[in-house]
Amino acid sequence: MIASLRRTSTREVGRDDRGFTLIELLVVVVIIGVLIAIAVPLYSNYKKGAANTSASSDVRGAISAVEQFYTANGNQYPANVTGTKGTNVTLALSGGGGTTGTITVSAGNTIVFTNNSTSYVICGQNEDGQTIYTYNSATSKSVAKSSATSLATCASATS
Repeated sequence: MIASLRRTSTREVGRDDRGFTLIELLVVVVIIGVLIAIAVPLYSNYKKGAANTSASSDVRGAISAVEQFYTANGNQYPANVTGTKGTNVTLALSGGGGTTGTITVSAGNTIVFTNNSTSYVICGQNEDGQTIYTYNSATSKSVAKSSATSLATCASATS
C-alpha cells in the first residue's frame, strides 16, 4: 500500500492535470456575466430609492426649520427661496431683520420654499432620484410625491 502511494506521489503530472479547459473557463465567465447582469439593475434601483428618500427627508427637515423660523419671528413666514444642490438654504424675512433660519440640504438635493402669505409650500428633489416631494402647509398632513414636472412649477402645482 505504501509503495503504491509513493508511486502515485512521484509520478509526473500528466497533460490532463495541469489546468482548466477552455470550456470550463467560458462557463465561469458566463456565470459571472449573468450575476453582474442581475446585480447592476438592482443596485441602480436601490441607489435611486436612496436618493428619493434623501429628498423626502430634507423636505421633512425643512418643515421643522420653517416652523421654528415662524415661531422665532413673530408668526411670520420667511421670504421665497430656492436652494442649490447640496447647499443649505438660509431663511430670512422679506424686509430683512428678524432671526434667520437654516434648512439643511443633503448632497445632490435641491429645496424650494414658497411663501403664500398664510401658508407655504416646500418642494425637494434629488438629482438622481427624479421624483419631486412636496409639502403644502395649507392642505397636507405629510410629505408626498408631487405631480409637478420641475421644481420651478412645484409650488404653483401644489397651491
